[in-house]
Amino acid sequence: MRVLITGGAGFIGSHIVNSAVANDFEAVVIDNLSTGKKDNIRDVIDEIVFYNVDIRSETLNEIFNEERPEVVIHHAAQINVRSSIRDPVFDAMTNVIGSINILECCRRYDVKKIIYASSGGAVYGEPNYLPVDENHPVSPLSPYGASKYSVEKYIDVYHSVYGLKYTILRYGNVYGPRQDPAGEAGVVAIFTNRLTANKPIVVYGDGNQTRDFVYVADIARANMLALEKNVNGVFNIGSGIQTSVNDIVKGLEDALSTKAVVNYQAAIPGEVRHIYLNINKAKNVLGFEPLVILKEGLKKTIEWNKQYNQKI
Repeated sequence: MRVLITGGAGFIGSHIVNSAVANDFEAVVIDNLSTGKKDNIRDVIDEIVFYNVDIRSETLNEIFNEERPEVVIHHAAQINVRSSIRDPVFDAMTNVIGSINILECCRRYDVKKIIYASSGGAVYGEPNYLPVDENHPVSPLSPYGASKYSVEKYIDVYHSVYGLKYTILRYGNVYGPRQDPAGEAGVVAIFTNRLTANKPIVVYGDGNQTRDFVYVADIARANMLALEKNVNGVFNIGSGIQTSVNDIVKGLEDALSTKAVVNYQAAIPGEVRHIYLNINKAKNVLGFEPLVILKEGLKKTIEWNKQYNQKI
């Protein structure tokens, strides 16, 4: 099967590319390298077709016409809540208009299915109950959450009008190797980088805010399951466990045998206070089960971070 992966040189996308190659899929990767890195896919670069193209570009039509993918796994996006608040127009142009461009190419070139990376934190807003299941009301608190959910609705329309099959995966807070420690998103990567360099860390809010932290290899496996299953639907993908930011700090302290210097600052507007996901639907329908516990995932992230810092 020929699979086109947008954002395939990014943190999550590159792990999906690796899994696709390992599972003998023919992989075509699109990434404009604004945040992704070709180094992330260096181990498989000779086994894939790579295009340095923005998803908003008209060049997409040429790529789809040339490559004729059967399935699209769509991860290219503006992913930062804070950036979306600073510049909601750029967020919408990338996440909404770019995604519609992808959907139009799917329609024109007879793509059978799209697998879309949505957000299990940002689309729900502040939960009415925990854990949050897929039937929970959607009420985004940020432009990022609104843009991710807008694309879900466009996908539903393309399914109804054009017959495009789909699987929407609403991720928890994904962490692990290749997450950019210099970015604004991804507390595990940022904290790991700071602590291994013996630098203080900043926590926005009191640190008691909770998230569903899920290791990136589990996310990649969920995408492979979505490729195998012929089902349309929306699925939460996470650990199903509630973990506070302070718990992350403590876990990293234990793993590194160090004591963090923590600077607490004002909470960020638009960010949810407490959330974690009910993943029973993904377990029952997709056969998804998270395999990497937080302690093990933090250890693997620290090991990668040390290697990363040695390279730079």
